[in-house]
Amino acid sequence: MQTARLMIAAPQGRSGKTAVAIGLCAALRERGMKVKPFKKGPDYIDPSWLTAAAGVPCSNLDLFMFSHATLTRGFHEDCAGIDLALIEASMGLYDSASEDGEGSSAWLARELQVPIIMVINCSRMTRSAAAMVRGYIDFEPATPVAGVILNHVGNSRHERTVVRAIQQHCSIPVLGAIPRDDRLVIRERHLGIVPLQEQAEAATIIDRIGSVLRQHADIDRILNIARNVKDLPGAVTGSGTIQHGASFRESLSLLRSARNDSGGPPDVNSDPMAARSVAMKQSTVTQVKIGVLADKAFSFYYPENLGALQQNGAQLIYIDSLKDNRLPAINALYIGGGFPELYAAELEANAGLRQDIRACVESGLPAYAECAGLMYLCRYVTSGGRRHSMCGVIPADVAIEKKPQGHGYVAAEVTGQNPFFPLGTLLKGHEFHYSRLLHVGSTRFAYCVTRGNGIDGRNDGFIYKNVLASYMHLHARGVPSWAKNFVRLAATRQAEEKKSTVKTGG
Repeated sequence: MQTARLMIAAPQGRSGKTAVAIGLCAALRERGMKVKPFKKGPDYIDPSWLTAAAGVPCSNLDLFMFSHATLTRGFHEDCAGIDLALIEASMGLYDSASEDGEGSSAWLARELQVPIIMVINCSRMTRSAAAMVRGYIDFEPATPVAGVILNHVGNSRHERTVVRAIQQHCSIPVLGAIPRDDRLVIRERHLGIVPLQEQAEAATIIDRIGSVLRQHADIDRILNIARNVKDLPGAVTGSGTIQHGASFRESLSLLRSARNDSGGPPDVNSDPMAARSVAMKQSTVTQVKIGVLADKAFSFYYPENLGALQQNGAQLIYIDSLKDNRLPAINALYIGGGFPELYAAELEANAGLRQDIRACVESGLPAYAECAGLMYLCRYVTSGGRRHSMCGVIPADVAIEKKPQGHGYVAAEVTGQNPFFPLGTLLKGHEFHYSRLLHVGSTRFAYCVTRGNGIDGRNDGFIYKNVLASYMHLHARGVPSWAKNFVRLAATRQAEEKKSTVKTGG
């Protein structure tokens, strides 16, 4: 595979690598290039911005949730038919949970043979920037650090001093110098930036960052570095099967308006021939309909998860939990992550949808919910001293705390009978939530947590009828059986509804 590829990394978080990655996606897209963005790690928020900037769904690369083979195969397949693969690193370049550095952004760059451009926050620093860059070049010598972009540059004198020091001591080029500009800052919440879906000015911000990159970075030289890469062994050849279109509602609206058919990114764990076979079968049978809550309150979905459901035979029906007051005709319901506490009053006000969801769940509707979805299915959410009614499916109340109640990777074993996974299944995912559950009534758990916090430090995954709701986020590439089982449940529900209609003469 000789697709041009590039990683944007930094010595530490909040150096500006997300802004640079967004700006490069926007600048290259304006040139007519098809840029496929990737995010190292299990993030949802940065990918929503990268998706909007590139116009192509952002995929995640994560060694904990995926096997090494799944990660590299997915990267190969995602790069089919694109001009440049752009990876945004996570945290600091060498940060890793492993002492030997396995799984770090640097490790990933070496594995995929991706040249790295370091973004250096130059605030209150001149020649010391060169010492920092030199250290990052030498720390693990095989790491392909190929250039530097300076960020938060004070003035021309500041820029000249830093550039001369890096050129003299580091032997790699300075490819850009971005001036300090508060207009380029994306609002932050908790440990990262605010989701794109919540910012009405997102398009303006992306355009502005892209314009700054075009003005203050050497795009042609950056492209030369990205193109000067070797073929990767075992690469996918041909046009591939990935459909590069808009992702989550562009990153909100396009997904709802234009993706209610069988289009979208497929389950990349499937063999390409098998994927085509599934598509052919879908044309001759009635697809099951899976509803997906997709709006400002619920915006955390991996494109691969949605695509995997489609490839296994589902038509996705997008629902706005804040505006749609009735549940459409569906055979199953998927409620992803997000920030329902910020829109709790609006969710409460939409009583019709909440009542419909509860009634359908009671009648056996299969439903899968993660984190925010779990919260929405509980009785109440209390935030800022105010209590708001939710769906009341799960016998528990939700309290929002000031500090994270669960943050990081999660490993769990399926120990409770449930409609989605057989007993003994080992799952890997991640969690990040400020909420905790109170006044938990009688319920059953699906998972025993061996790493992470889950619901109570030991268990996760509430089971109620055909509902499975947990704090753990799963990725379809790491758990390919999830989509297959979800669609199977929806098909069972569909068949039961047809029988019921025939019996009643409807």
